[in-house]
Amino acid sequence: MNLLFAIDNNVTQQLMTTLYSIKQNSTVEKYSIYVIQDRKLKKSAEIESFCQKLGMHYHPVIINDNQFDDAPTTDRYPKTIYYRLLAYKYLPKNIKRILYLDIDILVINDLKPLYTLNLKDYWYAAASHTALDVTDNINKLRLGNYEAEGYYNSGIMLMDLQAIREHVKADDIFAYIDKKGATLLLPDQDILNGLYGQNIMKIPDELYNYDARMNPLYFAKSNGEWDIDWVIEHTVILHFCGRDKPWRPEYKERFSGLYKHYQHRALKVLL
Repeated sequence: MNLLFAIDNNVTQQLMTTLYSIKQNSTVEKYSIYVIQDRKLKKSAEIESFCQKLGMHYHPVIINDNQFDDAPTTDRYPKTIYYRLLAYKYLPKNIKRILYLDIDILVINDLKPLYTLNLKDYWYAAASHTALDVTDNINKLRLGNYEAEGYYNSGIMLMDLQAIREHVKADDIFAYIDKKGATLLLPDQDILNGLYGQNIMKIPDELYNYDARMNPLYFAKSNGEWDIDWVIEHTVILHFCGRDKPWRPEYKERFSGLYKHYQHRALKVLL
């Protein structure tokens, strides 16, 4: 299984927590972990040692170009978020498929069914947060892509790298940034949806991109079926979207204890 991350020095521990949760709950035997970074991470040796202890292979992917220097960024959306859009440029050419993951997630069930999904003629697979689907039409209007089935979250994306190499071009991305400018609220996610939304296969968010903030809405949407027991048994990826993050001491939401358990166990791997 090829896994892709794009991080900076602020979230190396979170990366390790995510990797630990994947190893504990997935049936895949071999993992190649590609981590895109602006410059060599300060804890590269620690990450490599951690991966070795989990039986994973760590591949740092250090970017040495300035293509996104002028793209919109904020404290929450640094330049590294754009690298997943052109990941094929930086990855080995023999890789045909890769799963991109944000680091503010836990994998609590088997990731293999998502990774082996038949993409048919789609270039990506991603989830649209159905608890928030009232905003889909607004986003389509804002981005000018009416052919897309929904507005997709870019935090979890299965990528057909062969198709993406053929169709996704840097010039198109930069032209779109120039055209939309300040209207890009979630920069890389808006670009993905605006340019390629119609090429994304929709996967169920309650399984593969469960927004941990929205558990009351999931419960209501399912008429009470998707309670915490259902989530623990069926949901594969818990995504801690938004500003509040589960590694912070003040975080007290429903899945805070679960996250802190995996964080604690991951820290013990390096001892």
